[in-house]
Order: sequence, then structure tokens, then C-alpha cells
Amino acid sequence: MKRLSLALISFGFLFLICTLNAQQIDAQFGVSGINAPSATTFNLNSTDHSPQSLSGGVYPSLAADFLIWHNLGLGGEISWKGSQGLYQQSVNFRPILYDFNAVYAQKVSRVGFALMAGIGAESIRFYEGFSQCNGFGQCTNYVSSNHFLGHVGGAIRLYMTHSVYLAPEGHFYFVHNNVEFTSAHAIRYALNIGYTFGR
Repeated sequence: MKRLSLALISFGFLFLICTLNAQQIDAQFGVSGINAPSATTFNLNSTDHSPQSLSGGVYPSLAADFLIWHNLGLGGEISWKGSQGLYQQSVNFRPILYDFNAVYAQKVSRVGFALMAGIGAESIRFYEGFSQCNGFGQCTNYVSSNHFLGHVGGAIRLYMTHSVYLAPEGHFYFVHNNVEFTSAHAIRYALNIGYTFGR
């Protein structure tokens, strides 16, 4: 939780700096689904992954990008499983994916596109039947397993007005040491609604 808090604070600070210099800011909310190798494709001789798929469920997401120089900028995104899943038929879990990216975005008339690549993390929360508290009075009912990830993605932005757009997106994640799931990679398909400030 401390790492997630630190990441969110860092992103907020970056947001503040970039907002001061940004020529364009895009903010969006959407829903998505994840496609990853299923547990039925699991190799029984594998010792480095578990027979559990990351697929299934609806993943809400929030994202923003800041174009600082021409069409280049920075961005970030977070997506989480909307409901808890059942891990290995024994414990509830929820994956959270977040990333920080270099972004190239361009708008031509009523159509735009965005390309992004960066790094981030997968945080898997395993929910327990009880709460644990630390010395600072913070209590949680889960433990987290965190993994570094690489991310690439792209979107087509269809502008319904000068500033409001609808954006189908695709994202590819490569998760380092993703031993809790069948595979180290996943594809997320999203449909977002967004708003462009500036330009």
C-alpha cells in the first residue's frame, strides 16, 4: 500500500509540474477487459507460473496525458478489476495495473490518435478474512504482491465535439516475474470517454 501511495503522490506531483507547462491535457475514464492465456493452457511441468488466468471481469480505468512539446508528452493510467475474483478457488483477489508513459498524441480534425510506452506495476491484492494494522493506525484486510511491468498501448480518438472524444484502446503488458498467473503477458482492450483541454 505504501508503494501505491508513493506512486500516486509522485504522479500527482508530476501532474502539477506538467500542467504548468502543458499545451494540451487529455483526461479520460473507461471500462475494459483483459485477455491473457487461460489456465487450461497451463503447462503442468511449469514451476515458474500458477494455473490462474488474469482474464475475466470488468476493469474500470482512469488516465491522463500532458502534451508538453509539440505532440509529445507524459501520461499515466490506472486500471483495476471492478469486482474481486477467486484465486485458486480459495482466496479473493483483485489485480491493479498502473503505468507511467511517454505519449505521442495528434488530432486531425475530428479524429485523433495516441501512442504510449512506459513502465509501471501490477499490484495483486489477496483479501484475508481479518484486518491487519500497523503502528500508525492503518488497517487493511489484504496483502499485496507487486510486480514491475512494461507497457505499450495505442488509441484512436473519435471527437464527438471539439473537446469530448470516444476512444477505443489496446494495451499490452509484460509483467516481470508474474508467478501468480499463467503468463507474464496480458492484453487489455478498453473503451474510454475523454475530454481534451487546450488546443
